[in-house]
Amino acid sequence: MKNTGGTIGGTPITATLETTLGTTLETKRGKQSGWLRWCGGLAFTFIIALISYYLGKLPGLDHVGALACAILIAVIYRQFAGYPEALRPGIQFASKKLLRFAIILFGLKLNMDVVLHQGLGLLARDVVTILFAIGATLLLAKWLKADMSLSLLLGIGTGVCGAAAIAAVSPIVKAKEEDTAIGAGLIALVGTLFAIAYTVVRPFLPFTPVEYGTWAGISLHEIAHVALAGAPAGTDGLAIALLAKLGRVFLLVPLSFVLLFWMNRKNNKKQIPSANAASKIEFPWFLIGFILMSLFGSYVLGQAITLPEAIMNDISVVTSFLLSMAMIGLGLNVSLKDVRSKAMRPLLIMVIVSVLLSGLAYLMV
Repeated sequence: MKNTGGTIGGTPITATLETTLGTTLETKRGKQSGWLRWCGGLAFTFIIALISYYLGKLPGLDHVGALACAILIAVIYRQFAGYPEALRPGIQFASKKLLRFAIILFGLKLNMDVVLHQGLGLLARDVVTILFAIGATLLLAKWLKADMSLSLLLGIGTGVCGAAAIAAVSPIVKAKEEDTAIGAGLIALVGTLFAIAYTVVRPFLPFTPVEYGTWAGISLHEIAHVALAGAPAGTDGLAIALLAKLGRVFLLVPLSFVLLFWMNRKNNKKQIPSANAASKIEFPWFLIGFILMSLFGSYVLGQAITLPEAIMNDISVVTSFLLSMAMIGLGLNVSLKDVRSKAMRPLLIMVIVSVLLSGLAYLMV
């Protein structure tokens, strides 16, 4: 039969329409599939974070925390079931976007007014802590030929504020997601052990509650570890411990900008002039959000705006929950084979530096 439907560029109109409709349907299916993979990946990290949240409340595991539980579950899942490729879009969204949002919310934990008006003396000791932790870690890493990228993350986490600091600086220093997850997991583990050790040795130390709190606040790894170790010293001891720790959180901001400058300068030296623009490190805009949230929590909440303590506690839980979802996404990238090959020396270095830091802080009290 003769085709009377006409042609477009020599191709029958009916065939052209069929091809166009087929392409449109495939595009729609692809978008639907991508949306489902995104939702599925996000739900996957949410479920594991929820499990980790309740595990973190169990006796014994409450000292470890939900964050460490989340990373551990993700790492174990990866070793036995592999990476869930079908859910990758949602998982990557959690490990990147949710991570930055959690860091912004983390700013509410920092009361700048208290740090600047009551903690200036502690702030000077906090600066020493950070410089010593990073410097000693890198020197030992060079001497023991350990992985420098992971060692740098551990030095920053040890000196500043644990996993949150590692998560904040990872995009700046271009760390691998695997290194970020390993670093956060090691910080949670070692920090918990040190916090428990502090509570054991406290009765044998020649410290007043305030002096003990100062020691814990300027040397322990995360806010949760400081709270755990400082609680037995009573209200005054815990308050000074948290104040000292907040000073270290405050110093995360200038440290991040120093690292940003250092990385840009380092990359520019390696690139030819025409490639300098491409070598620039992406500006960590989420740190601006962290600062703004800190200012909001310090000078607006409780003054212009008053929120019930229950709501503030809920915000803190949400922040920790989002951070757990992000760390699950990172933990799924961890191969235990790689951990054995690259993390044992950094772990040893971190333990040595933590012991030395405890001794240095003891002398500074």
